[in-house]
Parts: sequence; C-alpha cells; structure tokens
Amino acid sequence: MTANWAAFTTAEPDFAQRVEERFGAFTHHTLATLRKDGSPRTSGLEVRFLNGELWLGMMPDSRKALDLLRDARFALQANPGEGQSMGGGDVRISGRAIEVVDAGTKAGYGEEVEPPEPFHLFRTELTEVVRTYVEDDKYLVVQVWKPGEPVRTIRRT
Repeated sequence: MTANWAAFTTAEPDFAQRVEERFGAFTHHTLATLRKDGSPRTSGLEVRFLNGELWLGMMPDSRKALDLLRDARFALQANPGEGQSMGGGDVRISGRAIEVVDAGTKAGYGEEVEPPEPFHLFRTELTEVVRTYVEDDKYLVVQVWKPGEPVRTIRRT
C-alpha cells in the first residue's frame, strides 16, 4: 500500500509537519536508489513539498534518475545537520518514485522551483515515514507511519 504526501498529512498532520520542517532545515538530503546489480547507491538531492506531493527533481540521465526509472524504490534521509545534535531527529521516507511525463505538471513544477532545464521529475508514493529522536535525554523514540496504519511509537531506554 502507498500514499502520496497529502494522504500522509491528512492522516497524521502533526507528524507530517515535523517531517517537513526537518527537511526544510537544510537544502540537500540523501537519496538511496538501487543500481542495476541491486546494490545501493546514495546521492545528494533537493526535495520539494508542493501541492500535496513530495517531489524529487534531478538532472537528465543522472545515475539516480536512471536507477529510479529502472526500479522505482527509494529511501530518502533528511540532512542530519552539523555536529551530533540531530536537531529535530533523524527523518527517513521510503517509497516509490514515479516519473512525471505530463508537460503541464512539469511546467507547473518548473514555474514554482525554476530548476535547470531539462530535468527529470518524480512524484513519490510513500510506503513508510520514520522519525527517530531522543526524548528527555533518556529515551530513544522511534515513530513509524505506514499507509493505512496509525503512527506506531516505540520508546527505548
């Protein structure tokens, strides 16, 4: 089961806001894709939350774009920032990236973001959103959301 960003924000608005804020704290994040041989590839990436979607834009024929065209599965990790504080926690999103070929949709995205032309544009279908953070200097808290399920919270000492 998958869901777009709007479905996540409707189901879990507070959690979604924290995740979006975490991604908004820095410009560049880490995208994991799968190479032809199935091994992982990590790449830097900027993301956008627009019109109820989480968008991934990238240069034409970049390795990460070619990976996603071959196998749509991805994992995206918010930039942890400097030092060891992990302000706002560690945030990860997994799912499938679907290439957008509709000229009108790409043009609308281009007007908002003004990416270098030409570019690949992917809309995401989420399968899991995870936030890990430390609470009261005592607990490691892991929040997990999957489409169709409530947020599951695990606290460890």
